[in-house]
Parts: sequence; structure tokens; C-alpha cells
Amino acid sequence: MTDMIEALYDGKVFRPTGPIALAPNTRVRMIVESLPPAEREAPSFLRTARALELEAPADWSANIAEYLFGGARPHVD
Repeated sequence: MTDMIEALYDGKVFRPTGPIALAPNTRVRMIVESLPPAEREAPSFLRTARALELEAPADWSANIAEYLFGGARPHVD
């Protein structure tokens, strides 16, 4: 199977910018072609965050102060 995908290189690994129809641990052969600046898509925070496959509690965004500070967000004057 031959397929063309786009990926971001984070300094250690290539992270696909979209879904790929491959099973985990499938061996592939890659040919790397850098895109000119005009063709590059601006990095998407959400796409990057999803690619990291982080695990967090379901209420993380609603209770971020609790997870970051252990309680109510500190007041800053």
C-alpha cells in the first residue's frame, strides 16, 4: 500500500497531522520531503495535543485550578 501523509517532526518523532489507516506497530518506509513555507499548515494546538495521546481526568478543564494549584486559583493583584 502506498499513501501520502503529512506529519510534523517534533525533534524526536514524526507525528501525523491526520488519521492514518495503519495498525499500531506497522513497519513503513518513509521518504521525507520538506514543504516550502507557503505550503506549510500552521500548527494546530488541538491537533498537537491530541497527537500526544495524553490521559487526564474527564473534568480536567472544568477543575484546572484544583489540578494545578490544589485548590482555588490564587488571587493576583
